[in-house]
Amino acid sequence: MSAVIVVDGVALPERLVAEEAQNHPAAGAEAARAAAAHALAIKALLLDRAHQLCLTPDPERDEDGREETPEEALVRAVLDAEIEVQRPGEEECRRVYDSTPERFLTPSLTQASHILFAPKGEHEADWADAHAAARAAIAELALHPHRFADLAKALSDCPSKGVGGSLGQLSPGDLAAEVEAGLDRLQDGETASEPIRSRFGWHVLRLERRIEGRLLHFEHVLPRISLHLESRAWTAAAARYVSGLVAEARERGVALSVTEDGGVAPGALSLGDLLNDRSAVAARLEVWLDEADPALAAQARQIAAERGVALAEFVQGEISEFIQGADDQGWTRLISAAQGSDDPALACVRAILKSKLTAPGRTFTLIRRH
Repeated sequence: MSAVIVVDGVALPERLVAEEAQNHPAAGAEAARAAAAHALAIKALLLDRAHQLCLTPDPERDEDGREETPEEALVRAVLDAEIEVQRPGEEECRRVYDSTPERFLTPSLTQASHILFAPKGEHEADWADAHAAARAAIAELALHPHRFADLAKALSDCPSKGVGGSLGQLSPGDLAAEVEAGLDRLQDGETASEPIRSRFGWHVLRLERRIEGRLLHFEHVLPRISLHLESRAWTAAAARYVSGLVAEARERGVALSVTEDGGVAPGALSLGDLLNDRSAVAARLEVWLDEADPALAAQARQIAAERGVALAEFVQGEISEFIQGADDQGWTRLISAAQGSDDPALACVRAILKSKLTAPGRTFTLIRRH
């Protein structure tokens, strides 16, 4: 049987976690492994919930024509069935609009022209020649600024030469970053005093005018604000829902197991369920412990007698204490101890008692001091 780890109340084969880690880029291997294990555990819990709700997959296609897998369709169906958020009202949307008006501005536009001097080759000397030609054009424009369009038509190596170097109205991101930065330093009607280099060559830049963004009317952006708030509320609700599934799984100990082929199976351990069935513990525990580990059984009886409780009650208290304090590593160690046992739950009881009542090299009793 391959090694397993327990995460969020789900037992996962380490092999699957290692494979899934490749889909979770992180700063280090351990962080990627943790993210992968968490993703697999959440997926298992959601698929199990889909089974409980008797849902069937109905895959949808996205805008690019890619179809969901049956598992993806089931996860979506669970969240659609279980999560409901209230659509935000106009008053709530208005508060967002009034508090962050900068989010609702139209993009600023830049109307600019340029003359491009592309190097004739790849050598640095070719770039130097293009730079010298650009500086000569700037000197000419300093004397005759009205000749920008004429020089562009005569000298530019850009197709915009046909319209006098005009680049039209530009939005942020339309030009190379260094060219945009050069234009940002200019005032309306100003020509740059130095050429700007990009991967295309040297640019002589002229800013015709800058059109600042304007605030959109509330009615125009209301649907966008409403969708944003609803999406944010849904994301928060989904996170709470998943946290609830995890908490419930943890309370049961190990609620689910993921099989080697990625399927979902009942949990190998369910100490939480065992705790709730006190009669089952009392009926099975003493005989099982006497056969499996007589020395441990005798030690447990002694401590139970010292506390004035029955053996089953004592053991249930130890199990309860473990469940309340165990982390994923504790559950992983426990499930490893139970692997191969005909009765995994009782094998875990033995492991809990051994960890509480014995220690390497010596034996001691746990007596609570008052």
